Amino acid sequence: MKAIILSAGEGSRMRPLTLTKPKTMLPVAGKPIIQYNIEALKNNGITDILLIVRYKEEIVKEYFGDGSDFGVNITYKTQKDFLGTANAISYGEDFIEDSLLVLNGDIILDDEIISEIIEKYDDLKPDTLMVLTEVEDPSAFGVVEIDDGNIKNIIEKPKKEEAPSNLINTGLYVFNRDIFEKIEKTEISERGEYEITDSVSLQIAEGKEVIGHKTDKDWIDVGRPWELIEVNEELIGNLKTKIKGKVENGAHIHGEVYLGEGSVIKAGVYIEGNVYIGKNCDIGPNCYIRGNTYLGDNVHVGNAVEIKNSIIMENTNVSHLSYVGDSVIGSNCNIAAGTNLANLRFDNANIKTKIKDAMEDSGRRKLGAIIGDSVKTGINSSFSPGVKIGSNSTIGSNVLLYEDLPSDTRVLLKQTHIVQDKKKDKD
Repeated sequence: MKAIILSAGEGSRMRPLTLTKPKTMLPVAGKPIIQYNIEALKNNGITDILLIVRYKEEIVKEYFGDGSDFGVNITYKTQKDFLGTANAISYGEDFIEDSLLVLNGDIILDDEIISEIIEKYDDLKPDTLMVLTEVEDPSAFGVVEIDDGNIKNIIEKPKKEEAPSNLINTGLYVFNRDIFEKIEKTEISERGEYEITDSVSLQIAEGKEVIGHKTDKDWIDVGRPWELIEVNEELIGNLKTKIKGKVENGAHIHGEVYLGEGSVIKAGVYIEGNVYIGKNCDIGPNCYIRGNTYLGDNVHVGNAVEIKNSIIMENTNVSHLSYVGDSVIGSNCNIAAGTNLANLRFDNANIKTKIKDAMEDSGRRKLGAIIGDSVKTGINSSFSPGVKIGSNSTIGSNVLLYEDLPSDTRVLLKQTHIVQDKKKDKD
């Protein structure tokens, strides 16, 4: 069996983080999202992998190359236009011989799901096997109507009360070659795309065997910035201590910590909970690093900084006396002294943030700032919960930012000073 991983899109709901890199290459717990999928395939004996790429594809290709460093064989095809999942999968017609496993590159899944479906497909030999999972509210997903394991219908985003079940399509499939014939017959959808669920529906209409495999194993769709924090929490929770760098005397570690080569944890640093620290990082002195924090390579954390449950990407500095709570900070940023990324509303309500021009409830009581690449903050600047900052923007000293900021923007605080001559007080 061979595999296709879909990695052509930008992931616009994840902006500003995806303005400079594809969503599948966003890091969690030390690796890009897509790497977890490649490793899951390899662990189940699937080593021939086709990556469908387009948006900033050079980043994917530079990182993975031909796959030999990861124990797999990777080839690439560029999707010429963003014409949907069926169109993307069609690029694999000359790649496969008999059966093909397809998954999205922006999900995190338990390795055992792949082993389960390989075994089930080999046993039953259906035309299509679709992996399903049960959710409380299926209204945002493709919902299936199923009878004795056979999928009878797929309904996209039904109203909750009209959904035929709570079983949703995870976007993980095993196909035989019949799927390419159905893709050829698939008509363009209202969204202007060729949907693979429409191709599968053609199989169902023709009486082909389309079966569902329900899994209760971990399957996490990473679509919005706070979901990146949540999957990072999940994966760092499984971390085991490995110290490749240096921990100075006087540092205190309570939890599992990965410390990369060339990194230093200085005296007075207090780490509480599981923390991942990449290569060539400089941490401290006298910092407080709290659980589920991920620091990429070449990150500097200055004196008396507190970081909680956050992702800080490579080559970023967080200067002294700053607070970073439940936030995501991109690459090549400079967070100046005294910067505060607040993560909690006064009324303790869930944090809302803007996704594609509409406010969405994150479902989180604590969520800080989402900051794109190459952002600079001035001393004593502050950010309200849920604020998003575009790449290459600058926030001046003492600014309180309470609304989203586009890329390539500068915000400065205009002050009026009253300068008085104290000698006149004596006259």
